[in-house]
Amino acid sequence: MFAGDQNGLQGDPRLKAISEAIRVVPHFPKPGIMFQDITTLLLDHKAFKDAVDIFVDRYRDMDISVVAGVEARGFMFGPSIALAIGAKFVPLRKPRKLPGEVISEAYVLEYGTDCLEMHVGAVQPGERALVIDDLVATGGTLCAAIRLLERVGAQVVECACVVGLREVKGQHRLNGKPLYILVEPRQLTNCSAPSVTIITRRDQLSYYSQDSEN
Repeated sequence: MFAGDQNGLQGDPRLKAISEAIRVVPHFPKPGIMFQDITTLLLDHKAFKDAVDIFVDRYRDMDISVVAGVEARGFMFGPSIALAIGAKFVPLRKPRKLPGEVISEAYVLEYGTDCLEMHVGAVQPGERALVIDDLVATGGTLCAAIRLLERVGAQVVECACVVGLREVKGQHRLNGKPLYILVEPRQLTNCSAPSVTIITRRDQLSYYSQDSEN
């Protein structure tokens, strides 16, 4: 399923190839979950390049100086986008992964809490930032990334993800920041799992099911 009617790419054939390159793994990491695996997109050179090119075309003229990638899959798309638009790439990492002085932003998960960290001095006040990740569901991680960047005085222009769950409406948690997505999650019609889609991080099991209100 494509998000072309929302992202201005309606009818773009690249979206179909990008969507089909994302593997759906049923019952992972636990029963009832349809895992959206973007590692197979990375194996498809053309589809991967198309995804990066779409982002680059959108952001090259928006005066963005910072591309902030959320650990870990934001690291797969962010550096290529940053190089192409002439911006620096800033990793937003999980705790105790960055050497040197950091600032931290905690956020709540359905089954606990987590934290993003960024190097002090990596982003300067007034810089225009893009937040990139592979998938948005509940929006908690992106919201934490926005808060982290705004704490140092950056202006978050937009959040961008390859896959987005419109049903969860995570974009409404993004402090009013716009959200740009390429495709919506795929389902397997011959799978016995309930109609469930989960974000791709194994440590953040916040998910949406048509069979529940979670």
